[in-house]
Amino acid sequence: MNEANKISQIEIKKDSKILKNHWTKSQKLYINIFKPVLDFFFALLGIVLLSPLFLIVVIAIKIDSKGPVFFRQKRIGKDKKEFYILKFRTMRTDTPKDIPTHMMGNPDLFITRIGRFLRKTSFDELPQIINILKGELSIIGPRPALWNQFDLIAERDKYGVNSVYSGLTGWAQINGRDELPVKVKARFDGEYVEKMSFLFDCKCFFVTITYVLKHEGVAEGGTSEKHKQEEAVNENKNNKELITK
Repeated sequence: MNEANKISQIEIKKDSKILKNHWTKSQKLYINIFKPVLDFFFALLGIVLLSPLFLIVVIAIKIDSKGPVFFRQKRIGKDKKEFYILKFRTMRTDTPKDIPTHMMGNPDLFITRIGRFLRKTSFDELPQIINILKGELSIIGPRPALWNQFDLIAERDKYGVNSVYSGLTGWAQINGRDELPVKVKARFDGEYVEKMSFLFDCKCFFVTITYVLKHEGVAEGGTSEKHKQEEAVNENKNNKELITK
């Protein structure tokens, strides 16, 4: 482990200690015991109930375009540990490699028909239920940053956000999601970490459902145009890697 990583780990332990001292006994009980159990139970229930939808989406992707059904993307999770998030593929496999979206001329040409629908409805995020079952994600929590979103990761350090599990959706997502500047998003994430509780998680969950149904606060990609470009490039790289295997 190099010096930078050692310092990073020390900061995480420090943040975690501060958070644990700040949380009430009921918060600690929920965060350490009930939240992980609820995550696993509802993720398992979700897999069972949504399996027909998963099957339909898988068939639609295969019919719509050539290539893999899923793509993996490296993200930063709890304690800054790297893991691979799962999504349904939404772009064609012939998307120009390593070219940012804004340089493609017309990037919409490379988003598949089913991909456009999946992004609009956020259905492309559903495979992350598998990440929850594996213990890499929580249902509610700060969205995991891309491995190269150094500005967001550093900003989250100020609020102890990197010392808790990332989530499928969270407080920042229902307060602007992709349109939020990095510093504002990190502050919302910090507010969530401070207020973590069963009732607060329920609020985040049901407001998210409402927003998804209304297609509010939804933008393709991440927290900025740069993030959108990175997601497009990362997805294209993964598509090509999977095809060549």
